[in-house]
Amino acid sequence: MQKFPFDAIGFDLDGTLLDTFRDLGSAVNHALVLGGFHEVSVETSKDLIGGGAKIMLARAVDAQGGLPADEFKRLYKAMLAHYERHNVVHTAPYPGVREALGELAEMGVRMAVVTNKFEGFARSVLSQLDLIGAFDAVIGGDSMGRGEDGQFLAKPHPAPVLAARTACRAERFVFIGDSSYDVRAARAAGVPVVAAAYGYCDAPPHELGADVVIDSFEDLIPALQRLGQAA
Repeated sequence: MQKFPFDAIGFDLDGTLLDTFRDLGSAVNHALVLGGFHEVSVETSKDLIGGGAKIMLARAVDAQGGLPADEFKRLYKAMLAHYERHNVVHTAPYPGVREALGELAEMGVRMAVVTNKFEGFARSVLSQLDLIGAFDAVIGGDSMGRGEDGQFLAKPHPAPVLAARTACRAERFVFIGDSSYDVRAARAAGVPVVAAAYGYCDAPPHELGADVVIDSFEDLIPALQRLGQAA
């Protein structure tokens, strides 16, 4: 049997491992209603995802005229509180995720999650779905602290991807995500990257600049094998 070409894999969470948009959309709408705004279609909330919860809410608010910073901060806190209480009502792994993670573990591949969701939320969701044990590390949008500009060192900054590679003790590391944030972070970290076309892509999947594009999670392992051979 041919040796698997990567000894560790980093995964984005929302839109890559988990279908989370309904619970995220519900939290956004909770905050919008509190602020006197119109709700957004939960289905279209997919278009808001990417970059973390604050950016997600900001996009929804800005589309309806915006808010002063202090009022936005109040809504953002309300959104986070709602999401903390209701983060696995509809959220579920994509088809094939549990099976593929099990197969990768059997091959000795180490795995990490790198998400712009706060680490506490990510761990909570993964624990409730009985997936947390598959990962050597869970790195959230707040895990790396803040940079000199006061902003969290989250994707597209390479620091979280590099931290995941270190945590997995990886020589041959690859990253999988569904957005330009993921591709840019992987490129900046100098690791190959796979785009998940089934996720919440903020650009056409084949225009994200990934090395490989997959249409379903079931395609991941064969795609990584081909990517390793090509490299």
